[in-house]
Amino acid sequence: MSHLMNTYARQSVAFVRGEGSHVFDEAGRRYLDALAGIAVNTLGHGHPSLTKALAEQVARLMHVSNIYRVPEQERLSDRLAALSGMDEVFFCNSGCEANEAAIKLARMYGHQQGVDTPAIIVMEKAFHGRTLATLSATGNRKVQAGFEPLVSGFVRVPFDDLSAIEHVAANNPNVVAVLFEPIQGEGGINIAHDDYMRSLRRICDEKGWLFMVDEVQCGIGRTGAWFAHQRAGIKPDVMTLAKGLGSGVPIGACLAAGRAAGVFKPGNHGSTFGGNPLACVAALTTLEVIERDGLMARAVHVGDLIRKRMGEALAGVAGVVDIRGDGLMIGIELDRPCGELVGQALEAGLLINVTNDNVVRLLPPLVFTDADAEQLVALLAPPIRDFLGA
Repeated sequence: MSHLMNTYARQSVAFVRGEGSHVFDEAGRRYLDALAGIAVNTLGHGHPSLTKALAEQVARLMHVSNIYRVPEQERLSDRLAALSGMDEVFFCNSGCEANEAAIKLARMYGHQQGVDTPAIIVMEKAFHGRTLATLSATGNRKVQAGFEPLVSGFVRVPFDDLSAIEHVAANNPNVVAVLFEPIQGEGGINIAHDDYMRSLRRICDEKGWLFMVDEVQCGIGRTGAWFAHQRAGIKPDVMTLAKGLGSGVPIGACLAAGRAAGVFKPGNHGSTFGGNPLACVAALTTLEVIERDGLMARAVHVGDLIRKRMGEALAGVAGVVDIRGDGLMIGIELDRPCGELVGQALEAGLLINVTNDNVVRLLPPLVFTDADAEQLVALLAPPIRDFLGA
């Protein structure tokens, strides 16, 4: 064993290269990647447009500092603003950093509104990161355990439950923001209803709260729209991005608009590596290829195909609770913990994940083809059936 800190329950396989939707281990064995590095490898592996753009940028300039202008950062902020309707962008390196920025922004906004102890409404089963603040906002006791005392200032409510929000609105004058995921990835692929999101937007407007949307896992075209909340026809005050934005190159972003724009001033927040030229070129290229190659429409088509074929393959199997999803964000819920399926799928040549103990999570790259979808079902349905005793 190496001197790596023991923070991951790793599978024993090591991958050395990838091509499109497949990766290869040290022995040369080929695997279908239906996880994409947990929604990170948007363009799959070894995409020619991305590798060319990154190689050219590495030869030019990788990093300077945010004490200078960064033209690539300016171009990316303009592109994200055009896609989202947001006004400002802060760049960082990860989803938890983007959410940390959102939490800080909400607190500063609250203080500017005269609220001495600002609070943020968060959701049960949410996942916002592993820093102390984002861990405290997360709705999962397993990942919080051992890190108490948690950061105060969060009010937790059930997901997709408008009455709970209305109750807090009527009884807690310290609330200044709501932070939620349109689709809870770590929570088990739980999808917020459009009416719920529109009602949240309305309540935030009525109360003067910030409407903050965590699109770290569900954003960047994965659901067939640039951002999952757009299907409800709304615009947030704050939006966070990461994961798929750089197709494997670490980058995160916290976007602000409306009453949230202009809250941060020079010196209020920062990041050494955030928005460096290499990461911004990765993101710019990712967005360009998604649009050029019609990958959002492909995400919808292939996601529908996977759910249809899995439904057919598992029809009548006792223990299958639900097959749900939006685009290429899919959950197969079983009636029992099923973590062992990860290793069984790996033995079959397939990369998957299990989240919330009993939900098989599929997050394929957006370059997934119809043939990849058929192969996925052929590899995954048999171990699920065997596991459930069908």
